[in-house]
Amino acid sequence: MLGEHDYVAGDALAMSVFLALKMGRPLFLEGAPGVGKTLLAQTLAAVFDTELVRLQCHEGLDLAQAAYEWNYPKQLLTLQAQRDGSASADSVFTQEFLLARPLLKAIDASTNGSVVLLIDELDRADEEFESFLLELLSEFQITVPELGTVRARHRPLVVLTSNRTRDVHDALKRRCVYHWIDYPALEDEVGIVRRKVPGLPDGLRQQVVRFVQRLRQEELHKVPGVAETVDWSEALTHLEVSDLDEAAVDATLGVLLKASDDHARMRAGLSEAVLAELSTEEG
Repeated sequence: MLGEHDYVAGDALAMSVFLALKMGRPLFLEGAPGVGKTLLAQTLAAVFDTELVRLQCHEGLDLAQAAYEWNYPKQLLTLQAQRDGSASADSVFTQEFLLARPLLKAIDASTNGSVVLLIDELDRADEEFESFLLELLSEFQITVPELGTVRARHRPLVVLTSNRTRDVHDALKRRCVYHWIDYPALEDEVGIVRRKVPGLPDGLRQQVVRFVQRLRQEELHKVPGVAETVDWSEALTHLEVSDLDEAAVDATLGVLLKASDDHARMRAGLSEAVLAELSTEEG
């Protein structure tokens, strides 16, 4: 099913997805940036023809941004409009005044079916935020002190991702099916590019993937992921490149590498050396 939506998944990843679905567990994906963690959640939403609810994590993420907050301006206006005393403080802490953010939206009982909840780059959020997630991932519920406990009528399929810039607490991982997504093997990555950029000639496709995989062995500031391989392949088709050479690499560095230090290394001889190495291997 993933393949029908142009997502190339190995047997181990496909099994992890299958078990997460069957066991009703969140799927926790770790791996380097650009290996397809976020894309998997997007693809699952397409596979099941459902909504993708995404929470992008960042430092300082709090409950109001992630789960819910009260519509204070509306509450204040309501109280001011009813100065005769018919409106009490309790009357403005109802569902009407509640603003649902991604986590609460994903378990909203009014939804007609399960959604895919993507909690993206959890490692960027503060550790304290993980403690709040424990209730959601264990019971699929969120407690709103003024309203009570909101429970999911349809359990969402939860996908959490991490680039492993810090360790995520074991208590959270124990509630999940865990999978590490590594960079794909040569033939798998060639297959991904074939699906995503079908107009790229076969010979050039092999050159591109081998070049990128060779770069991943270098100590670059930002190693190119699969997403960069696909983007670079598309850029080369727009330039009608038929054979990978130093001029083509230099012209498209901004698509492949996203750090100025890495550009400098490439132009200082790394690009030429890698091309020469690959040419020798082909010979």
